[in-house]
Parts: sequence; structure tokens; C-alpha cells
Amino acid sequence: MKISRRGVLAGAAAGGGLAIAFVLMPQRFGAPLAPTEGEAGFNAWLKIAADGVVTVAVPQCEMGQGVTTLLPQIVAMELGADWRQIAVEPAPPTGAYPNAPLAAHWAQLWMAGGADIAGSEDSLLARRFAERTRFNATAAGTTLAAYEGPAREAAATARAMLIAEAAARWGVSPEECRAADGFVLAGERRLRFAELAEGAARRDPPDIAPLSSEPPAEPPRGAGTTAETAFPRVDLPAKVDGSFLFAGDVRLPGLVHVAIRHGPVDRARLKRYDAAAAAKVRGLVGIVEGNRWLAAAGETWWAAEKALQAMKPVFVTGAPVDSDGIAKALSEGLEEGGAERVVLVGAGEVLDGEPTLARRYDIAPAVHAPLETASATAWLEDGKLTLWMASQAPERARVAAARAIGIGVENVVLVPMAAGGSFDARLDHTHAIEAAVIARELGRPVQLVWSRWQEMVASPPRAPAAAELSARLGRDGSIIALTSRIAIPPFMREQGARLFENRTTWAARENTRGESDPLAVSGAVPPYAIPNLAVDHVPVAIGLPVARMRGGGDAITAFFTECFIDELAEALGREKLSYRIAMLGQDLRMVEVLQRAARLAEWSGGEIASGQGLACHRMQLGNRTGRVACVAQASRGEGGVRVTRLSVAADIGRIVNRDLARQQIEGGLVYGMSLALGSAIGFRRGLPTASRLASLNLPTLADSPEIAIDFVGSSADPFDPGELGTVVAAPAIANALASATGQRSRRLPLDAASGQ
Repeated sequence: MKISRRGVLAGAAAGGGLAIAFVLMPQRFGAPLAPTEGEAGFNAWLKIAADGVVTVAVPQCEMGQGVTTLLPQIVAMELGADWRQIAVEPAPPTGAYPNAPLAAHWAQLWMAGGADIAGSEDSLLARRFAERTRFNATAAGTTLAAYEGPAREAAATARAMLIAEAAARWGVSPEECRAADGFVLAGERRLRFAELAEGAARRDPPDIAPLSSEPPAEPPRGAGTTAETAFPRVDLPAKVDGSFLFAGDVRLPGLVHVAIRHGPVDRARLKRYDAAAAAKVRGLVGIVEGNRWLAAAGETWWAAEKALQAMKPVFVTGAPVDSDGIAKALSEGLEEGGAERVVLVGAGEVLDGEPTLARRYDIAPAVHAPLETASATAWLEDGKLTLWMASQAPERARVAAARAIGIGVENVVLVPMAAGGSFDARLDHTHAIEAAVIARELGRPVQLVWSRWQEMVASPPRAPAAAELSARLGRDGSIIALTSRIAIPPFMREQGARLFENRTTWAARENTRGESDPLAVSGAVPPYAIPNLAVDHVPVAIGLPVARMRGGGDAITAFFTECFIDELAEALGREKLSYRIAMLGQDLRMVEVLQRAARLAEWSGGEIASGQGLACHRMQLGNRTGRVACVAQASRGEGGVRVTRLSVAADIGRIVNRDLARQQIEGGLVYGMSLALGSAIGFRRGLPTASRLASLNLPTLADSPEIAIDFVGSSADPFDPGELGTVVAAPAIANALASATGQRSRRLPLDAASGQ
């Protein structure tokens, strides 16, 4: 559903009030968590079995971030359940689980003029959009913002029904009862949830969910490397012993394995291939030809891959992209391109004055490189398609697959699978379309797995960027005016066109050409109290499809801003920690975060040859704020850049699970380190110059630094920590390297060994 602000207003003016009312009208949804024999269903979120097991629905994609622990923990704490009896069931796409905060955050992507009509976190329009389009996407750290409240309310409602059932059996007031550890208790009397579930489920739910007075929380326990929790990860044992199932582990009767070849960039066409050569490969089952790809099916994936190698497919393309052309487009855009001022604070005439200091920074394209490549299992039988796949936007994958093979979306069942990593690569669903088409053509179940090379070819990378930051300084060295001019493709608008309008990658680029994209430059407004500030976006066309990556625009703009702040301090001869703190104005929580990180690292001032570098960043999601500061210790030797320690302090509001919060910060730091030192990809004649993980200069276990994390205690609404580490790592490492060597690198990746 594509809604425009103009359309809403025009419809209202033409008597379209009924249409608007329909859009905003509340809807009812059936219980997607259907109880089986021996189970009692209470609502969309939980059911209780006769053996006492409480099954919790999880409407988010498990990508390693621990959401299959976090949401069940919230339910268990509110319900009074025993954590040892909690089970998890992935929820299908349904309007019962709308991710309204993400719909509001991304309003500009699905609604023209969306930022001003549907962009607030309490927007009714965003909620109804999310409900009607079954938008339960997993992205941008919105899980807690979207689902903590509904999960608590569902658990509190079920708890009230269990207590009411127990009270009726005992002939006492419900106020005399409480729930704990899987029991309802009243004095010496106790009944298990399992004994009460069937009767309780038949009771009318309370009009208002009786929430506990205290929300779920595990307060921090000081700095260190351990994070004990009463709620260990649900998915960990199966992942350790190898029994955890991913999309590539699905097995069906008659299943064939599929390998694929894509043409360079995205508009290439398949010209020719040698089908006769493939016929000689033992185990080949069939060949499926697409306009821009060629697939082979075999009894094993290796047989299919060997058949593709034998066929030697040839593709033609009219405009092959290369790294030099991308760099030229960015430079020309930065120097001469038309920009839109997406942020203005203060007076424009002050910003237009001669700067005291100006610097340029560059970021190369980077690949997501999850451990699990794009994988999907598809079975088309009697006009109904079943897809087993990991998707961050499952309903959009359903719609795309249905349209690709000409069936109604109601005839597509998507079985949600966990992803073996994603970093936002699974917001795209090209492989779902391909698997559906191949299943239709072969008439049997198929399992499509992209090779690592094909993941490099067909998965859009993070957008490259170039920026010039300029500042005018006062006599005391404070920043009077700061201008950030950023040349970058409007990658979030591109992502939105692919996601919400089902456009091809090239149509998405054409549809968004020249449009400014505030989400692409998110985080460019730093936490510092700068009286005059501007952010100018130059939307650049580079001929390459690009996508969001973990950290979004903040991971790009934080590198620009925090490196520039460091350079300003150096030019003034100022100590870098105190220089930042002096400009933080009223943000005392950021001051505390900076000071804690400095104490944890035994900050020495970041002087030349110290090898220490500092960076901080503030992220915003609606009314929720996350703050992070990092001190990196790094050096350069014969083997390249070596990061030995990352000391981090973070303020993420109320912490729900200490262990998960720490894991997310740690994982984000290592991922951010990979972006600082590697992950970059070049292009030659439309094809990536890297084909293996080994060519990306990714950190190994031996390269992983010592990490120490300190959390600031807070009662504020929780902020998801998953992207904070990614955002802050690269600028901290860049500043540390400048300190260690006395030479400043203004380009990501920092390490020349990254193969650019």
C-alpha cells in the first residue's frame, strides 16, 4: 500500500473521508499462535501446555542478536513463569505483530511526505499501515520499542486469567493470589500453570492488562567482561551442538539442490550457455534459465555447481560499473553536485562564512558478508507455495514471491527460519523470487543456496560515501558553525522502493534518482552544542545497487564527524576528551559515558605515539536515545593495523538482559572493526573484485581485541544496543591509528591490505 500525503489530503477534499477512515479503522486478527492438542491458547503471544511448557511467539527474525531469548524473557517475567519451561515459536507474518515504531521511523520510504504525517512514534497512521501490510520487519534496533509493551500486556492478561481461575477454585479473592515460578500461590496453596491453563483460557480477559509495577530489567553490575543473567539464551545449546536448523538444513521428499549464476551488476542479460556440457555432469536434475541468471538443480549442491561451471554462462551488460567510476561520481557530486539541506540549525549566513578548517573523508562500498549466504527452500504444490527462509521483512518476501510466479499472496506460506547472520542483508529477498520461480519450473521442492561468490555479485553492498566537513571556530576553540556536505546514494530510499514497492534494483535507482534521503545521513547531527549547524545531502548516482547495513547512516556519519572533531582538537592543541566534554552542553549523560570509557581505558590524552583514539556517538529512535563512547588502542606494523583493546561505555536506558546487551555491544564492535579495516569491495567490469571471505581482511579470533564494557544505569526506555558498537568502532580506531602513527587516514577501510 503506497500512501502519499497529497493523496490523503486530496481524498479528504473530494469526499474521501470514508477511505481515510478505512485506513485508520482498527482491525481484528486471528490468533497466529494456534494451540495444538494439550495446549491452551491465551492470545497472539503465548500458549500453555498440559506439561507446563509456556510457548512464546517471536515475530522477529533471529539473526544471532538473541531476540528468541529477549521477548520470551519479557513474557516470562511478566507472567511469573519458570524460565526452564519456556519454549519459542517463530510467528508468521500477520497484522497481530505490527512494528509500528519502524514503520514510523521509515515513513518516508512508504509514504510521500511521510516524515511529517506518519513519522512520530505514536502515529496511528504508521500503526495501521504496519497492521494492514503485516509489517513486522526486524531492523534498526526496534524490537523492544515495538514489542516489549504488547508482550508484557499479553503476559499480564494471561497471568490475570490464571489467577482468576485459581481464585475461583479456592474460593478466595484474586487479590490474595500471585504468580511465580510457574505457579499461582495463595498462602500455602499452590497450583501449577499447567493445571489451570485449560480453565483459565476460557475466561474473559481483563479490560486492562494488570501490568507489574516494575518493568523487566537486569541492572548493570559495573565494568568488566562478565554479564551473568538469570535468562540464558534459548538458542545457544542447539547452536553449540549443531542441531539448530537454518534454511539450508530443511529436507523434503524429492528435494533438489540448486546453484545459481547472476550477471554482473543488475541489468545484465543472459546471452548464452552450453547446456550440452551440463548434461555430462553426474547428478544433474534440471536447468532453469532466467533473464538475468542461470540456475542448475542437482541431487547435491556440488553437482549443481559443477553443472554451472561446465555451462560457462555468458552475460552482457550495457553499463558495467567499476571502482574508478564510482569514485569519480562521488568526487564530482561532492564538489559540484546539487545538495539539499536536510538539517539547518542557527543562521545560514554564519554557516556560509569562511571555515577555519575543512577536511574530506571517504568510505568505500562494503559487503555484509554474513556467515550464511542467501538460502531458501521452496515447494509449489497445488497452486500453493511454501517458503522456508530467513527474512527481516517476511511479508514483503511473500508478496514478491507471489507476484513472481503469478499467484495470490494468500497462497504463499512463509516459514520463518533463523538467519546465520544478516547485518541487514536479509532485508532484500531476491533469492525468494528465484527459489519460487525455480520451484515452479521444476515442479518439485528446491533448495537454493547462493555461493559466496554469488552473494558478492547479487547482494547490494553498503553505499559508498564522500564528505567534506568544515568548521568555523571561536576564539576559545569552540565550534561556532559546522557544515557537513555528504555525497552518498539515497540508499534508504532505494531500499524502500525495493521493499515496499517491489521494484527491481535498477528501477529503484531510477525511481529515487536525485532525491535527498535524511535516513542516509542520519546521525550527522552530533551531540555537541553547536549553535549553527547544517547537513547537506548530495544524492549521487553510481550505477550500483546499494543497501542498508548494520548501523545505517549513523555508522557512516559518525566516522566523518568524530574524526573531524579529533582533527579540530589536534589543530588547536587541545586534549581530545576535555575538548569534547566542553562542547556537550546539557547532555550530561554523554559526559558520563565519555568519562566512564576514559577511566576504563586509562585514557592518556590520545597524544602522538600513545595509540589511543576516542569517539562517541548518540543515536535516536523516536523518543529513545542510545549513547556510546569508545577508546581504541591500535598500532600499525608489518602485518597491518592491530587493534588490541576496545574500552566502551554505553547508556542504553533500562537493560532487559545484561548478557544480551553485552553480546550485542561486543559483536557490534567487532563488526565495526571489520568495516574499519576490511569488508570493502571493489568492482571491475561490473563484477566484484573479491570472491571469498578470505579476501575481505575480516578479523579472525586471533585478531579480536580485548573488550571491556561499562553500562550506565538508567530507568529510561530501553534502547537496542545492537548498532551502537558498529557505529563507534571505526572512528575510534581511525583516531587511535592517527595517534599511533602521527598520520591521519581519512578513508575507510583504513588498512591498505584490505585489497581496495
